[in-house]
Amino acid sequence: MDLLAEVTPGMALERPIADGHSIWEIVLHMTGWQREVARRLAGAEPGMPEGGDWPNPPGPGPAAWTKAQTDLRDSLEELAGAVAVLSDEALAERIGTSDRPLGTGVTKAEMVIGMLQHNAYHSGQIALLLKGLE
Repeated sequence: MDLLAEVTPGMALERPIADGHSIWEIVLHMTGWQREVARRLAGAEPGMPEGGDWPNPPGPGPAAWTKAQTDLRDSLEELAGAVAVLSDEALAERIGTSDRPLGTGVTKAEMVIGMLQHNAYHSGQIALLLKGLE
């Protein structure tokens, strides 16, 4: 969230790397996967995030960008809440069968670690994109 503090809607939509994702797209991607992992940890069947893997940003207005940032923060809080209630036994349970694109067939603990790695990777992307916008 700190990386996004000074990002305007226009900056969030820019593509300083040709054919790369915009900051806004990355934020929507992270939000969707955080919500999907929280659902799985609560016992739901694995699937793709509700809005898809890489949703397209809505219109470029400030209200939509504020909502995207709020949704990102809220989805992280949802994920943290889903993790907080899991026992050691629950963390050892496997989610689905092995499906690499869906990230299934791993324990709940491994899924949480994977989500942390996912967020670190995309946060790094955002930081690099911001450097490219300077």
